[in-house]
Amino acid sequence: MQTCLLLEDVPEASEWLTRAARASFPGIVVAAVASLAEARTWIARHPAPDLALVDLGLPDGNGADFIAELNYRAPQTICVVASIFDDDQHIFPALRAGAQGYLLKDQGQEAITELLQGIIAGRPPLSPAVARKMLSHFRVAPELTSPMLTERETEVLRLIARGLTSAEVARILKISVNTVPSYVKEIYRKLNVSSRAEAALTARNLGLA
Repeated sequence: MQTCLLLEDVPEASEWLTRAARASFPGIVVAAVASLAEARTWIARHPAPDLALVDLGLPDGNGADFIAELNYRAPQTICVVASIFDDDQHIFPALRAGAQGYLLKDQGQEAITELLQGIIAGRPPLSPAVARKMLSHFRVAPELTSPMLTERETEVLRLIARGLTSAEVARILKISVNTVPSYVKEIYRKLNVSSRAEAALTARNLGLA
């Protein structure tokens, strides 16, 4: 692995994913971009990367669309999702688009590093929760409906509605502090709010606080 394109719009997540990639593949050059537009511009100006780490919830679209484009233009690139989403509505479209791995960012840097290192040995980098989801998908029919917020997003909303800081949320839920802003951003988007005060009010209206 010599080059990695990292598509991630949350600065904290971008920083620790960069560290994870460098720890997994010493000497790798990581190019970090924050939007689909930036990613497409980078691809147009550079040789195809060996690895692409792609978030799904981006400010200008869905990362799965970029994975499909990159898989068509540069099938030799190993595309791996790095996301907070662990539901069927995100996992399976990303895999169908050509993702060869799916990592959940709440695992933390060390776990992500270990899973990425498995690429060299031919092991697809799949977070355990995603692997279980894939297995269960073929045992039972997928649910027809899903709540507006995922279970983890609901947990985060309940805690931030109580006024807890990102560090406190991370400690209670035993997740990386770097992933909390990603959950908060997605909660704000789904609830159509722009502040913790609005999120707390909505949480109370939903009976979560």
